[in-house]
Formats: sequence, C-alpha cells, structure tokens
Amino acid sequence: MRPQQLVEPAPTYDGIDGMLADARSRLTRVTAQRAYALVAAGDALLVDIRPAAQRSAEGEVAADVGALVVERNVLEWRLDPRQDASLPVADLEARVLVLCQEGYTSSLAADSLQRIGVHRATDVIGGFRAWRAAGLPATRAR
Repeated sequence: MRPQQLVEPAPTYDGIDGMLADARSRLTRVTAQRAYALVAAGDALLVDIRPAAQRSAEGEVAADVGALVVERNVLEWRLDPRQDASLPVADLEARVLVLCQEGYTSSLAADSLQRIGVHRATDVIGGFRAWRAAGLPATRAR
C-alpha cells in the first residue's frame, strides 16, 4: 500500500464575505466608466458572465461595445488558451474585465481567472447595474 500523499488544504473562510474579501485583495478593480474607456481603446476585453435569463431581464452591454458573453459556468475553459474549449481571444496576457450584475460574482470569477494564469483579470465595480447607472451603452431589458 502506498502512503497517502499530503495535500495542502484549501483556504477556508468565515462565510462568503471573507472569501470575497480575499479574492478582491488580489484584484485591481475598475469602475464601469474606466472599463468602457479601456474597451473602447482596445486595451481590454469585457466579459459578461451573467446567465441568459438575467441578461434578458436586466439588459445587456450594447453590441457595438464588443462585450464577450461567456456564462460563469464555462468561463475558465473558454479563457484558458491551453484548453480545447477555449475561445480564439483566450490569452494569458489579456486584460480581462469581468462583468456580472452587481460586482460580486465577477470578483470571484476574476480571481479564478488569475489563479489559472490570466494575471491581468479583474472585475467591474458594481457590475452591469453600475454600467447602466453611468449611462454607458446598453440595451433595454426584454
């Protein structure tokens, strides 16, 4: 019988707030206005991770902005260029700005992207709600 290999335990948190704070400690988050400016200048890729039902109910980033829709459940596989399921834009050096509805799930997702090597990943403070509140290009809810 082989000896059991010791594995470093995953960090644990005192609830989701601790996990979120830990994730955000590694991010340089951007405002919706800054995200728009970076995308417009061609310096970043905006990735909307909201599910279809939420995008339909709340609206979407306007098509001419060029946001990429990649739902949260497949994000890492689509943005890791080492995966067969990756998208052509997948690049470990890309500046990826993750957008969710309110800026919580996107922080966890951006941290996850950093952990797989997309080191310039971050998220948009306040999410799509902040995007819409700033008057940035968006479609209306259906």
